[in-house]
Amino acid sequence: MNHAGMLALVKKRKRPVEAGAQGQVEVKFKEVTLYLVERKMGSSRRNFLTSLARSKGFRVEDVLSDDVTHVVAEDNQAEVLWAWLMGHGLRDVSRVAVLDISWFTDSMREGRPVRVETRHCIQDVMEELAESSEFNQSKGPCLAFRQAASVLKSLPSAVHCLEAIQGLPCLGEHTKAVMEEILTFGRSFKVEEIRCDERYQALKLFTSVFGVGPKTAEKWYRRGLRSLQEILTEPNIQLNRMQRAGFLYYSDISKAVSKAEAKALGCIIEETVHWIAPDAILALTGGFRRGKEYGHDVDFLLTMPEMGKEEGLLLHVIDRLKDQGILLYCEYQGSTFDVSKLPSCRFEDMDCFQKCFLILRLEQGQVAGERGLQRDPGDSRGWRAVRVDLVAPPVDRYAFALLGWTGSKQFGRDLRTFAQKERLMLLDNHALYDKTKKLCLLATTEEDIFAHLGLEYVEPWQRNA
Repeated sequence: MNHAGMLALVKKRKRPVEAGAQGQVEVKFKEVTLYLVERKMGSSRRNFLTSLARSKGFRVEDVLSDDVTHVVAEDNQAEVLWAWLMGHGLRDVSRVAVLDISWFTDSMREGRPVRVETRHCIQDVMEELAESSEFNQSKGPCLAFRQAASVLKSLPSAVHCLEAIQGLPCLGEHTKAVMEEILTFGRSFKVEEIRCDERYQALKLFTSVFGVGPKTAEKWYRRGLRSLQEILTEPNIQLNRMQRAGFLYYSDISKAVSKAEAKALGCIIEETVHWIAPDAILALTGGFRRGKEYGHDVDFLLTMPEMGKEEGLLLHVIDRLKDQGILLYCEYQGSTFDVSKLPSCRFEDMDCFQKCFLILRLEQGQVAGERGLQRDPGDSRGWRAVRVDLVAPPVDRYAFALLGWTGSKQFGRDLRTFAQKERLMLLDNHALYDKTKKLCLLATTEEDIFAHLGLEYVEPWQRNA
């Protein structure tokens, strides 16, 4: 992409449509506000699609603002769009769903906002390269591309030339080479090569199944399998219990979970937990705590104000969910946390607290808002299956677990690196250990942890990059 092409991203401000003009058609979907990106789409096509959407009851804004919930683009690179969005001074771009035109056309065909699927999302080039590296078990390049993606998303404006990123951290030679291709040619040849790679596409598909990791996906690929149906019909493949649930509810749990659905599940979990223990402490974590509109599952942290009372709490919650008839799948893992083994010099992706991985049945009537439950067209079940994780640390570890489970993954990684290199401390989901003082520092809130590190508190919505 040349300099002129990049500058075309900066949208010229236009006069907003008069209230009377847009008010000629009733707005049916008040929770959705669209903005169509003119770049690559063209002004004529944008005007036509705007009129089409409004005729079907969608609210479409001509100027990008904090009211916009869905940004729709056509043939745009994700990292360019992110930089462009960051330059518009929005309060929180993480609250905006940045989608491919395919979501728009699907919505127009159905006459309503359809559920956001993975195929609708504009994937970041760096994230694709990171994912490909992960499939190739190249940990170094995988981490480098994920760090680069995070840095680029955090920039306040679009990158027009390589000189603009000189001195920025986590942008190595491979990353800069990819960026140079995009700036010069408007695309990355390496990513195009990956997208055409049969192995990459197969592993991406297989790992989209709950319970299937890269190693299992690689094993299936080497056996000549290329589709989910081939896996299900292969007599020599023995699926474990989690994978069987993953295939059984694939059409539901492979789809995005909306904020409205996450809130509905929060009400269910809160009512369930407080029916068992009225004084229990419960918090929504993960991407939804960071303000995201969509996620792949919903995570909750719960504990008791008195040490030791959290033991067995999850088992009672599981029994209660069974009694309600909404528990479709459950895997419980007991606590292996041992305070005598602190500090740990090696960070593990999964902490040692008791936890359970669930699939819950969410009914249409439980989801607030006009859009309600996000279902596939023609699906008349009135419910969907949703992935839910519950984690129950002891109360003296709650702040550390809350920080870790809130994410994002890159934010947590950077915070741990800062703690170790700049403060001579070890941070994980269990504790913050001061190597100089040779003791674990106490914290009852996330603010306490940031204070120990000598940092200003970072709000959850600011931790997406």
